Amino acid sequence: MGEDCREFGESTKMKEKMEEVEREEEIDPESNPVNEPLLKRNRTLSSNPLALVGEKVSYIESLDYEINENDLFKHDWRSRSRVQVLQYIFLKWLLAFLVGLLTGIIATLINLAIENIAGYKLLAVLKYIHRERYLTGFLYFTGINFILTFVAAILCVCFAPTAAGPGIPEIKAYLNGVDTPNMFGATTLIVKIIGSIGAVSAGLDLGKEGPLVHIGSCIASLLGQGGPDNYRIKWRWLRYFNNDRDRRDLITCGSSSGVCAAFRAPVGGVLFALEEVATWWRSALLWRTFFSTAVVVVILRAFIEICNSGKCGLFGEGGLIMFDVSNVTVRYHVMDIVIVVVIGIIGGVLGSLYNHVLHKILRLYNLINQKGKIHKLLLSLAVALFTSMCQYGLPFLAKCTPCDSSIPESACPTNGRSGNFKQFNCPPGYYNDLATLLLTTNDDAVRNIFSTNTPQEYQPMSLLIFFVLYCILGLITFGIAVPSGLFLPIILMGSGYGRLLGLYMGPHTNIDQGLFAVLGAASLMAGSMRMTVSLCVIFLELTNNLLLLPITMIVLLIAKTVGDSFNPSIYEIILHLKGLPFMDANPEPWMRNLTVGELVDVKPSVVTLQGIEKVSKIVDVLKNNAHNGFPVLGDGGVAVPPVVGQANGATELHGLVLRAHLIQALKKKWFFKERRRTMDWEVREKFTWVELAEREGSIEGVAVTSEEMEMFVDLHPLTNTTPFTVLESMSVAKAMILFRQVGIRHLLVVPKYQASGVSPVIGILTRQDLLAHNILTVFPHLAKSKSRGKRN
Repeated sequence: MGEDCREFGESTKMKEKMEEVEREEEIDPESNPVNEPLLKRNRTLSSNPLALVGEKVSYIESLDYEINENDLFKHDWRSRSRVQVLQYIFLKWLLAFLVGLLTGIIATLINLAIENIAGYKLLAVLKYIHRERYLTGFLYFTGINFILTFVAAILCVCFAPTAAGPGIPEIKAYLNGVDTPNMFGATTLIVKIIGSIGAVSAGLDLGKEGPLVHIGSCIASLLGQGGPDNYRIKWRWLRYFNNDRDRRDLITCGSSSGVCAAFRAPVGGVLFALEEVATWWRSALLWRTFFSTAVVVVILRAFIEICNSGKCGLFGEGGLIMFDVSNVTVRYHVMDIVIVVVIGIIGGVLGSLYNHVLHKILRLYNLINQKGKIHKLLLSLAVALFTSMCQYGLPFLAKCTPCDSSIPESACPTNGRSGNFKQFNCPPGYYNDLATLLLTTNDDAVRNIFSTNTPQEYQPMSLLIFFVLYCILGLITFGIAVPSGLFLPIILMGSGYGRLLGLYMGPHTNIDQGLFAVLGAASLMAGSMRMTVSLCVIFLELTNNLLLLPITMIVLLIAKTVGDSFNPSIYEIILHLKGLPFMDANPEPWMRNLTVGELVDVKPSVVTLQGIEKVSKIVDVLKNNAHNGFPVLGDGGVAVPPVVGQANGATELHGLVLRAHLIQALKKKWFFKERRRTMDWEVREKFTWVELAEREGSIEGVAVTSEEMEMFVDLHPLTNTTPFTVLESMSVAKAMILFRQVGIRHLLVVPKYQASGVSPVIGILTRQDLLAHNILTVFPHLAKSKSRGKRN
């Protein structure tokens, strides 16, 4: 009986201790050491390698930017002659030249098509209005826009869904190391070109700047890999560039060339690639991107000189966006800096608000687009109809303004397509200021609202209607199934509120209203896109006036700082919506308190191979695992002789072998009946370094007989003997910085102590393992420290 009482008392005390532990867990799970092993036992660090690319949810893989230093690569590197090295360097510059040349030519053709299609459309509409046939003009205007939008949307929906949108987030992810399927194909390029022409000519609130970046990247990718997938050129000299590393450099040149072609800003294009798109950079790449943009500028300048003579239809009247204020004297005093600061603050607030609302609308559009192609097409056409009705109908609300006597009669009122004083429905000698901004192409609208020395040109109500309309159109147009860019809609919104602010601040400042519009556009772009240096240079190259530099810098810095305090940039929001595993430059603060060894503990056990492995084991590993890299241990697991500083009987870590190389070995039947190391000449007879740099298919396409299953493969020549390794005690923050800056795909985690029977590698970390939201699913208690860190 006494023993029963003692047992009951001990059990009661045990229950009380357990309840006390549970209460401690509820109070602060982070401070409770008992809680952490429970998380490790019950949870597994799993990744979600799926993302939305185009209209499909695709399996996302990482890219191999790391140089694979296996025996074949080392032999090829040693055996290269000086002529071969010079040939390789020459071909790099030749491809950079071709990227700039083709991007400049295609950008010019796109501008020619848009200016002529939209120009003749608007001329016909204005003729109907001049004859007071308003309904006929409306039906003609809406019908042409409907057809142009239908062509652009049907191409994107049915042939190349990845051509919809700007393409910049996907390019940014690719240069970060994420493979985005079908983003740079020939079909995508063709649809992007035709779709951009149709969508911009239809008067939709979108620009051709984002699509031009994607077009330049597609050209670079196709040149680097020798053409489309089904019709690749197999020239040996060109195959040297058919790898992820050189393809990344070419796509960087293509993206900078696209920005240059959009704004005629060569330095701005290079800085855009450096600041916004590229993750990895070096001085040699800087020179090649600058060379590509220089070629683009030469091509554009040559075509503009030809078109100015009237040989390009209506292109000479509009052309590329260019707001030249080199002849305008920019005057401002110290007190004007206060107004500039206000513009920056407003731009940051409006930019972050725009990002927030657009995020909600894009989520709604995703739900609509998931219902099928018909719904995507109907959504695009509905936005086109609404845009056409607003552009045609709202100018009737504006009052007619008499022309200023100081303006030449040939300039006011304007009956043609271009000009600052459109007559529209007004009597002779009067103009409609709202029609000047709405019933025109987007490029001309920017040129008109940026016009200087015109303080009385626009009425406050017209500017307010313009600003509100383009805020609405900018939110509902981006996300439909047509090629679209964000630059021009944001410029139009920002210039609207900038000019409106300048109208009211005119008596209190020396800054021209046109310059107010420029500063407003710059502030809203910085508040939404969070770019500073590249935007500053782009606006300087657009305006051609260095006197704007100080106030432009102030506006951009303030707008970006204010915007960052509310939400991420618009491109980061789109990356998150699409599920692309983009790795940020700055790790989370709580990552300093977590080690890579703890991440490895919550992952499945690492799959290793021996230096001389059985074919059946390789086939089994490839079929049952989706990993793209496998650590290779010593020869058949035999312990290596002890060396100085190494424990007796420790196993050798020979390196890392890629999945693609294993598949190549199986395809080429590189099998041996006995377990042995191969000679160098045997390897070079079967493989070349160029072949190993290319990607191969899947294991399902490889046929291996039962007899071959019992044979062996020597993995030593195919193994990267210099993989990046980290100690298990390294913090996740430090590992993430290393992973991103070096541009690697696999990070091997090794133990602090090596001994007999201890594996030389305890795990592999990939991109998915280092993403913050994946880590928090396993260690949810870190979310509390994350929120507390934000409060502090």
